Amino acid sequence: MTDSEAVGVQSKPDNENNYWIALIAVILGAFVAILNNSLINVALPKLMSVFGSSQDHIQWVLTGYMLASGIIIPVSGFVGERYGYKKSYLIALSIFVAFSFACAAAWSDNTLIAFRILQGIGGGVIMPLSMSIIYKVVPREQVGMALGLWGVASMVAPAVGPTLSGYLIEYVSWRLLFLMNVPIGLVAILFVFFALKETETNSSLKLDKSGVVLSTLTAGSLLLALSQGQSEGWSSLYIISLFFVAAFSLALLIWVESGKEDPLLEVKLWKNPVFAMSTIGSSLVMIGLYGGIFLTPVYLQNIQGLTPIDTGLLLMPQALAMAAMMPVAGKLFDKVGVVPLGVVGLTILSMMTFELHRLTIDTPNSWLRTVMMIRGIGLGLCMMPLTTAGMNAIAAISPRLIGKASGMGNVVRQVAGSFGIAVMTTIMQNRQALHIVEFGSNISSINAMMAQVQTGLASYITSFGVDAKTASGGALSILIGLAQKEAASRAIAETFLAASLPLFCTIPLVFLMRQKKPKTPPVPASPQNSSTAAN
Repeated sequence: MTDSEAVGVQSKPDNENNYWIALIAVILGAFVAILNNSLINVALPKLMSVFGSSQDHIQWVLTGYMLASGIIIPVSGFVGERYGYKKSYLIALSIFVAFSFACAAAWSDNTLIAFRILQGIGGGVIMPLSMSIIYKVVPREQVGMALGLWGVASMVAPAVGPTLSGYLIEYVSWRLLFLMNVPIGLVAILFVFFALKETETNSSLKLDKSGVVLSTLTAGSLLLALSQGQSEGWSSLYIISLFFVAAFSLALLIWVESGKEDPLLEVKLWKNPVFAMSTIGSSLVMIGLYGGIFLTPVYLQNIQGLTPIDTGLLLMPQALAMAAMMPVAGKLFDKVGVVPLGVVGLTILSMMTFELHRLTIDTPNSWLRTVMMIRGIGLGLCMMPLTTAGMNAIAAISPRLIGKASGMGNVVRQVAGSFGIAVMTTIMQNRQALHIVEFGSNISSINAMMAQVQTGLASYITSFGVDAKTASGGALSILIGLAQKEAASRAIAETFLAASLPLFCTIPLVFLMRQKKPKTPPVPASPQNSSTAAN
């Protein structure tokens, strides 16, 4: 058996042009799905005013999509193997495009939330299916390069989204945020339909219903708790109950799936040390990364007063750096493996995230732009190798598990991203409250001092036609505003310090992702070989 046969891909595609067109289509579909979600983050205030909705209610535009996609991801492996990855991907793209159009035509906040949930059913499986398709159609020696291009979609789309969203909201219409998915999605559907060959199917495969129920309970309750923990209170009965349901369902899921011949979720994947370290490592990166994606716009818009468009333009070099480095990392991965790229990329990413703890109210934008761009280089170097190492380890042992490995990795990383946002938000708010208390005591002292100054200089200030009480009150208001901004900037800086910790912790894990090459058994001696050697 050749290496390519072991991975379940062709060593040379039948049609090189079709292979590249299919790859472009897969990347395009993944890009539009991720971009759409990053567009909506910025649009929530606009949607609140358009529909007259409350913040808690309109938040379900994001939460509903996230829950639907998180619940459906574990089923992606079964669907791909049972019905074929091409057909499954076409159906997922069609659902996503159809309900993108429906979201654009929404007439109320409730209809928009409903359409977003249905859109999430299609969008949720696009990423794991697209990764599996790459392993099915791309030659093994080019998998790293292909996944590097694919990684551009998953990393650059969240960086481009805020800029594009801010522009469309300010100058065009919020409906275009959804409507723009339709032509791009239709092009991807046409490319996939004509350029991609259907993969082998397993008609005897049966749906693991108990696995579906338990994985739905686990992912749904956990994601819901992480998304609403801050607003509801982490110690509230509602959030604690959700965490209890998630933990109980997960334990039961592991027990049930371990005893099945063909389970929905292959628990034995975690027995592979390379896959386990790869998934854990990439999840730790997601925790630190999503914290940074959330914190930077908050700092630029709430503290430095930049518009969403200006914020996106400032962060654009980071996105371009990631886009440039991902294909390079893919090409290098095929040659040098995960360790050099992972260590160098993670070191750069960790150090630059740590550097962001120096942020202050008046940090120059040029410094921040430079740090974020170098950070993007590190992210572009490390993220794709971390993910690909685990997938390659599974592909080399059992090609049929690629779909389930992709689904498993994606759902774990999605939970990690939600966990990162929840934890970093909590840290930021707690630190901000602490600093406000500290500054409050200082302001009280300043206020008492200003009262004495006001008494002593009352006649002098009044001679200028200004009431002394008004003058001191205005000065106090300015001080309070500056104190609040200073507290927020310090809190964000300290949260970046916390975000760097999981990134630093990932560096030693990279050395455990090195895949051992199978030893080639010696060729047994034969009379013909012996005689040839003698001659």
